Amino acid sequence: MSSTTWEHLEGAAVSLARCGAIKDRLIEAYREHLSRVDPGQLSEALRGELQYCRDTLTRESPLRGEDAVRATVRKMSNEQAEELACGMVRLFGAALREGARAPLGEAPAELQLSEVVIGTVGSALRPKLVRNASPAIPAPIPRVIERYAAEG
Repeated sequence: MSSTTWEHLEGAAVSLARCGAIKDRLIEAYREHLSRVDPGQLSEALRGELQYCRDTLTRESPLRGEDAVRATVRKMSNEQAEELACGMVRLFGAALREGARAPLGEAPAELQLSEVVIGTVGSALRPKLVRNASPAIPAPIPRVIERYAAEG
């Protein structure tokens, strides 16, 4: 997976995590990031998930002055928009897991993680990915994900 693909998947997840209406965040995540992901850079399983998200977001015919994404999201309920947003974040997580499992040298350096460090940029906290100092050390699971996995 190229770093550009990785950056777009991460960008989509970050767009969805920001404040604002879920439908607006979903449109931004798709237009600015997910639509720019090259499916050829993903595994077959992730390619199918990406295509599902793209198809789901472009299935409606637009009215004058809007595109298919805006028309589709306009017709979605908030619950449908939230479910699709969760699917997009899960796509990012699956890509991260695939990259972390790849043999050293096959995954981009930003996917070879040993830890996640929280740093500040302006007034917002943003995660910064750190290269794996030792490939034998698995990436730790952030507490939020760990709790979510325990509930599921």
